[in-house]
Amino acid sequence: MSEDDYCLIDATRPPRAEGPPYAECVLCREPTEYPESYKGITLCPVCEWQEAQRTACSG
Repeated sequence: MSEDDYCLIDATRPPRAEGPPYAECVLCREPTEYPESYKGITLCPVCEWQEAQRTACSG
């Protein structure tokens, strides 16, 4: 069995921006690595890492 057999969280990410303007993080309002034009939830690298820690599968 692989990790995908246990994790049901959609791990799709928005495309990385090639330069400013960057979208704001939905949690802390810091700039993210994603384009401002992206419609959806964007997280800065710090919040993205923290969210991954909170939602990590335990097995």
